[in-house]
Amino acid sequence: MSDLEQTPLHDLHVELGARMVPFAGYEMPVQYKLGVMKEHLHTREKAGLFDVSHMGQVIVTGPDLATAATALERLVPVDVLGLKENRQRYGLFTRDDGGISDDLMLANRGDHLFLVVNAACKAADIAHLRTLEPQVTVTPITDRALLALQGPAAERVLAGLDPRAADMAFMDVATLDLDGVEAWVSRSGYTGEDGYEISVPEAAAEGLARRLLADDDVEPIGLGARDSLRLEAGLCLYGHDIDTLTTPAEAALGWAIQRVRRRGGTREGGFAGAGVILRQLANGAERLRVGLRPEGRAPMREGVELFAQAEGGAPIGRITSGGFGPSVEAPVAMGYLPTEFTAAGTVVYGELRGRRVPVTVAALPFVPARFKRKPVEAQA
Repeated sequence: MSDLEQTPLHDLHVELGARMVPFAGYEMPVQYKLGVMKEHLHTREKAGLFDVSHMGQVIVTGPDLATAATALERLVPVDVLGLKENRQRYGLFTRDDGGISDDLMLANRGDHLFLVVNAACKAADIAHLRTLEPQVTVTPITDRALLALQGPAAERVLAGLDPRAADMAFMDVATLDLDGVEAWVSRSGYTGEDGYEISVPEAAAEGLARRLLADDDVEPIGLGARDSLRLEAGLCLYGHDIDTLTTPAEAALGWAIQRVRRRGGTREGGFAGAGVILRQLANGAERLRVGLRPEGRAPMREGVELFAQAEGGAPIGRITSGGFGPSVEAPVAMGYLPTEFTAAGTVVYGELRGRRVPVTVAALPFVPARFKRKPVEAQA
């Protein structure tokens, strides 16, 4: 794996007994000594520490924040201009045909926007952002690591280093002092659990990770459990559940497009693919991403074709993510089906090892989210 990049925590992963695998151009830990199942359950019950330093961190600035926000709205169908200071939201880069070129997190840090993009897409995303220059300045951050502390014990653990962590609510962002380290922290993550994502200088990353892991409630968690956690939480993985061939409406991500950017909104459209996307949001899409519960104990994984009948007929859909859900103690999956097959309780059939097995359409998420939210009137 000599041609792969390494994160600042690589040596620590090896020391902790991680099994390292290639992922998005990096050598990353897929699991540690506990194994995927126990790592998953530990995160749900206590707290897990994830290395997500392979993700792209980017700062976007302009002559003022409003200019930067208005420019970014040309690339994402999101209310960036109305995002309050020290708040974050989920966004999508869209294409002229309505497809999704990546998903991202974006935060208002007062004098700049801070973005976190997917590892496999970060070079293309940065090039895409630079189409906004010279109106804005796009600065990739290459000297900071990114950690995620997730689970019900995350607040206690992080507040032990800076008590202000406990005052943060879901999607708040702040600069905290973690043992003398300047950390850019958001109360967010991709597991469905309460927790934080923590950007720190590379040189401080290993020391902070060791300090967090010294707590009895914190275990290192690899990519395997990260995937099963986000699947149970009904969260999309770019390149699998969403891609250039899926639209926000098809992916059931309409909630990420605020009213102000929709038909009749004060800043309607103005982003790539607006015609297709706004029409689907208003009138419905022909297919939708849904939750799926295969019968029995055998998981159905990405690529399994879905059929309307137990025998005969052409495929009507496909599974895009699937595996065994440790928290629900059963197989879970997500995939796309024609709209008429997407009501909860509808039975379709997945072809598994040459035979068709019943699969029931289920509401997402499979495990309820446990975010620490602000009161409704205080949200932005």
